[in-house]
Amino acid sequence: MRVSLSTRIFAAALLAALLVSNAAWNQAWAQLGRIDTLARQMVLLDANSGAVIFEKNADDLMPPSSMSKLMTAYMVFDQLASGKLRMDDVFPVSEKAWRMQGSKMFVHVADRVKIEDLLRGVIIQSGNDACIVLAEGIAGSEERFAEMMNERAKQIGLHNSTFRNASGWPDPEHLTTARDLAILAQRIINDFPQYYHFYSEKDFTYGIDSVSKKPITQGNRNPLLYKDIGADGLKTGHTEAAGYGLTASAKRGDRRLILVVNGLKSMNERSREAERLMEIGFREYETYKIFSAGSVVEEADVWLGDKAKVPLVLERDIAVTMARRNRAGMKVVLTYDNNIPAPIAKGTPLAKLSITAPEMQPIDVALVAGDSVGQLGVAGRLSAALGHLLWGAGRQ
Repeated sequence: MRVSLSTRIFAAALLAALLVSNAAWNQAWAQLGRIDTLARQMVLLDANSGAVIFEKNADDLMPPSSMSKLMTAYMVFDQLASGKLRMDDVFPVSEKAWRMQGSKMFVHVADRVKIEDLLRGVIIQSGNDACIVLAEGIAGSEERFAEMMNERAKQIGLHNSTFRNASGWPDPEHLTTARDLAILAQRIINDFPQYYHFYSEKDFTYGIDSVSKKPITQGNRNPLLYKDIGADGLKTGHTEAAGYGLTASAKRGDRRLILVVNGLKSMNERSREAERLMEIGFREYETYKIFSAGSVVEEADVWLGDKAKVPLVLERDIAVTMARRNRAGMKVVLTYDNNIPAPIAKGTPLAKLSITAPEMQPIDVALVAGDSVGQLGVAGRLSAALGHLLWGAGRQ
């Protein structure tokens, strides 16, 4: 039976046009539109519905440069959240860490540095040296830490990433994708909200300049933090092979977007393109909550049951992201077989909810039995069968 939802139910659902977070729904990657971009690789997604608004070469392998420090920080956050580490624990600085080139926190051999400072050195200052100190402190060596990164990456859904070091230092096998970085950013935000504030800090002071004898203050390289667009993270990256990249997130009201761009030609181009894409995502697209978990969408007739009807319910919140101009074309259709035979166990899939709109991949969601329905006894089944023969399916 193909049944359009009643006007009353559908209107009530659409009035609740609020954002919703649901881990299972976040896997429903649905490309909504196309856009030209100067980035070689790019993905822009709505963090709450999981819908991909735009993408370009999002699954192409690419050097992540310092954006791979997101995985290093994730590993540290994991250790902190589990109680294996504390923010005031200290790690010693090895000669390897001190000699590390590229962006630096400027730690010194034999220093003992607090984990909280090292995290700021990684996140704000993009310190390669701080990455090695953390890797050696947690795993004993950077090589073993990279193995741990790869193991954890697969567990959290980064299926196309290979890490060979903690900093993103160029290595032909150190590769990821724009989509994996977006997933990683989403996991950091969702899994460790208590530590996410580090990504919005605009500067950090550590160490003393050997020439001027003044404290060394370095600013956060994320250009979106300095623009009034709601940005609150995450990490830039740059190498000659990768170009200029950025994994960023911004929040306006209850809505959050995550953007990954890579392969841009300059810092200015990275800044302009990231801001432009974020603005388009917020301005032209919206996430609409259709139903909440547990909502009764319809009540289906039951055949030979001790209850005449069974509620059809959703197991999770349902929200869709689409271009605002296409909202009027959205259709929600419920499909199920009427007169469902008893017995029915609660939670049994019984129906399908299909959501379509222009420029959006169709979304199909299962509805399940909201209650258990027992079967009538022998006398009841005989009476129902007789009633069906005499009066049809409308009476039992």
